[in-house]
Amino acid sequence: MAHNPPKTTPRQIARQLIQIPVIVAALGYFVDIYDLLLFSIVRVESLHDLGVPDSGMLTNGIYLINMQMGGLLMGGILWGILGDKRGRLSVLFGSILLYSLANIANGFVTTVDQYALLRLVAGIGLAGELGAGITLVAEVLPKEIRGYGTSLVASVGLLGAVFAYFIAEQFDWGNAYFIGGGMGLLLLVTRISVFESGIFTNIKNQAVIRGNFLYLFSSKKQFLKYLRCILIGLPVWFVAGILMTFSPEFGEALNLGGPILAGKAVMWEYIGLSIGDLSSGILSQYFNSRKKVLAMFLALTAALIAVYLFVPLHSTATFYAVCACLGFGVGYWALFVTIAAEQFGTNLRATVATTVPNFVRGSINIMTPLFLLFKGEFGIVAGAGLLGLITISIAFLGLWNMEETFGKDLNFLEGDEAIPASELSV
Repeated sequence: MAHNPPKTTPRQIARQLIQIPVIVAALGYFVDIYDLLLFSIVRVESLHDLGVPDSGMLTNGIYLINMQMGGLLMGGILWGILGDKRGRLSVLFGSILLYSLANIANGFVTTVDQYALLRLVAGIGLAGELGAGITLVAEVLPKEIRGYGTSLVASVGLLGAVFAYFIAEQFDWGNAYFIGGGMGLLLLVTRISVFESGIFTNIKNQAVIRGNFLYLFSSKKQFLKYLRCILIGLPVWFVAGILMTFSPEFGEALNLGGPILAGKAVMWEYIGLSIGDLSSGILSQYFNSRKKVLAMFLALTAALIAVYLFVPLHSTATFYAVCACLGFGVGYWALFVTIAAEQFGTNLRATVATTVPNFVRGSINIMTPLFLLFKGEFGIVAGAGLLGLITISIAFLGLWNMEETFGKDLNFLEGDEAIPASELSV
């Protein structure tokens, strides 16, 4: 008589989640988000100290954030290819070293151009952290609880933005950069004990091409699969890169009766984002579906963007509450990166999981010129509303026809077709 296997208990799940690779990936993403969002938090203070007048805050802020995001684009390709060619751990070591040193140097800048150059270098370093961490965790954990693990990494990591806000409140902007770089160097020491993904180790010596970025464009099918992964993440960075970074300007346009602090808006958004990421991961496990949950969160985000821009909020406290709710709405970030990792084989997984979120982050280089164009034509509020509508529509388009990857076995290689790695030999 057949017996059904016993169900995994919450205690067993927790024991599997509390592994060194998961903990180190979560802490690494914590430092990554701290450094990534610190500029948005200290933008006004740092630019004032560098002699930028109030009239130049928006244009210089866009210049600097575009340099940082440009670095993320370049670094995404670099670290993604390296992660598939040399291993996930090489990225986790190299990326954190680069952005830690760049952020320490950032505390010494005296001109906007120096600031921009170091944001570019830091962006290159920051690009490797999330994709390599999510790839490693997805391959180390059993497929039945993979969603819990990647959501845990993201929800802990995203609290780095909250920590960045409190550090920026207590220290000047230069010291805040020093602290971020110091945390990264300390974390580098803890990574000595992390072990490589077994799935990657099994294919390392096989005669298979790894980290071939151009293969993603080798056919219409591959390109569309890759493009969909990018498109579904665009609303996350519309909210973070436009609505939160320039929240002081939105607050003034909305006549809230008091000034809005960008750092505080970012902090509340990332509190919501952390809760949302944990929730979306749990919900995807409950519904046995990534796509259904992502569609729910996209719809919620669309509604909350409308509230942020067009519903009279009357007070700064209500505005910050909406920022937190918006953060929850775009709290599918880990889910989106997990979907990207699950779409492709082991020989391309790090390349995809690292480039996709960084192309989404880098999309701010397209969003900001469009934002300025729409702002000039329709005003800041209506212009942002139009850009938000475009990004949400594009994300739903990306979700359409996307493969459902919940519970998918990741032990396969990408080729003309998905071939189980166990069937390949040297």
